[in-house]
Amino acid sequence: MHELGIVFYIIRDVKQAAEEHRVGHVAAVVMNIGEVSTVVPEYLTDCWRWAADREELLRGSELKINTVPALTYCEDCQQEYETVRYGRTCPHCGSPHTFLLQGNEVEIKEIEV
Repeated sequence: MHELGIVFYIIRDVKQAAEEHRVGHVAAVVMNIGEVSTVVPEYLTDCWRWAADREELLRGSELKINTVPALTYCEDCQQEYETVRYGRTCPHCGSPHTFLLQGNEVEIKEIEV
């Protein structure tokens, strides 16, 4: 379970931002988590609750998760398509010349105070 490690990095970054902006308490942290990021949102939320309640700044704060859908782009036919549904091979032209546009994100979107 790498989610706990991710939570420690989130807490570190939130604490740094709170210190820079002289924030005394954080109400929520909003995350963008990509559909193919390998992060399990439920595990992340469980780890958040355990770790955040040990920090006065974050005690009782909520972790909100936005799921970013995975989209792939085909270099041959210039089409976008759903990565999870079709994989690496373009469903429009059958080309393997594709790359992930979005869906691998693990990022802090907002910090609510």
